[in-house]
Amino acid sequence: MRPYSYSLVILWTYVASTDAFVAPPASTHVVRTPHLTATSPQTPNESDTVVNSNTLEIIDAKVKGALSGLALAASLWAAPAMIAPMATYIPMTDSGYNNVIVTSVANAKEMASGTGTRVNKDPESLLRYGLPINNKEVRQLQKSIEDIRINIASKRKAAALDDIKKARGIINTKESQMTASCREAKVCSDILASMKSKMEPLEETLKASADYLNGSDQEREALDKSYGTQDQIQKKLTTLEEQMIPAGYVTPVPADYADLPQLRGRATVEMILKKPNGEQFDIEGALFKEAKMKMIIDGYTAPVTGGNFVELVKNGFYNNMDIQRSDGFVVQTGKPKGEADGYVGTPSKSVGAGKHGERLIPLEIFVKGDKGPIYETTIEDEGRGGEATVLPFSSYGAMGWAREEYEPNSGSSQFFWLLFDSDLTPAGKNVLDGRYPCFGYVVEGADFLHDVKEGDIIVAAKVTEGADKLVLPN
Repeated sequence: MRPYSYSLVILWTYVASTDAFVAPPASTHVVRTPHLTATSPQTPNESDTVVNSNTLEIIDAKVKGALSGLALAASLWAAPAMIAPMATYIPMTDSGYNNVIVTSVANAKEMASGTGTRVNKDPESLLRYGLPINNKEVRQLQKSIEDIRINIASKRKAAALDDIKKARGIINTKESQMTASCREAKVCSDILASMKSKMEPLEETLKASADYLNGSDQEREALDKSYGTQDQIQKKLTTLEEQMIPAGYVTPVPADYADLPQLRGRATVEMILKKPNGEQFDIEGALFKEAKMKMIIDGYTAPVTGGNFVELVKNGFYNNMDIQRSDGFVVQTGKPKGEADGYVGTPSKSVGAGKHGERLIPLEIFVKGDKGPIYETTIEDEGRGGEATVLPFSSYGAMGWAREEYEPNSGSSQFFWLLFDSDLTPAGKNVLDGRYPCFGYVVEGADFLHDVKEGDIIVAAKVTEGADKLVLPN
């Protein structure tokens, strides 16, 4: 079975973006391995137009983008055979950076991610923006705090110091507006006070880093301390925003799916992977006997998909399961041994069972601005192509649910980690969002995915937090 037919869409998207190629007509068949031919440069004569270096750089960048897109589309068509029909998906994506209120109850329609030039690849930031809250002041605070991190990483120390000033000013002047949205105002006031108290040592270490020679060990140590302090502030920010979720909030799910597990909130899942024969994971020269990953599963945006996954983890379904696909674009697992393509269990009355008794779940997509997910259809089929999803596939290790090529309700237990690469997927060219549910992110240990190969083993998978948020059918 060939990979997903949207490979042609990918090819068209990249080609269209270069202005250098013409899209093939609808009847054109895309070959599995296209051959690209380069012509030799010709010697210009006196009548040739002189092209300045800036123009050449633009053309060069467009051609490189086109070739990257062609190579990526070709790799999808020439990908290894699917694990099973349920494994069909598109390993390609990108998303734009959103510095606006991201809320499941917002009224404004937002077009697809990727409209800006900066791609938000931070999974914890994306999870914060995905919370069902509506407080513009805390979003302003979030932007300033996250910008500190970005500027520390790029050694833009003056800009990071300016962001600290902005964040402190927001806390000083907008505290009452923020605490008004909290379930317990006193709890939020204490969190804000703690955040502000850590800004002074952060400011000191950043100023100290400016006194050291660029690239020196002293500068690196000071920047590492700054990064660590910023991370502490950022985690407190997450706690602050979680306090703003209305008491008793539950993402609306149609009654048709009441006989499937549902995750009402978020859960943390940790996995340990090992290589067969005692081999080690090689991460940029550092060797590890095992790979440890921590994932946040989001039941606010994917209550059915997240609930299905958490229940399977809790029941040990993924323990001792092999990695079944690793092709440089995705890492995938979830097919049990035997003829079944997924988990065999009591099926939902509305969705039914697979051909080998697999419990199937509906396709679940949460579009920004909606009050709940849409089910059993893609956003394009709904006539809403181009709109953004609450959780985008824009982070390395973004987790998606695998399904059949033409059957939206064919997912069971197979899932994938996306190996996001912004160099191959420029902003605005995302074809995953709205067609597959992103139900969580790897927040720790994502680098291990670089060396996770087919045949590696998930020796343990467990729910470490949020198991109480799992609601099982009666």
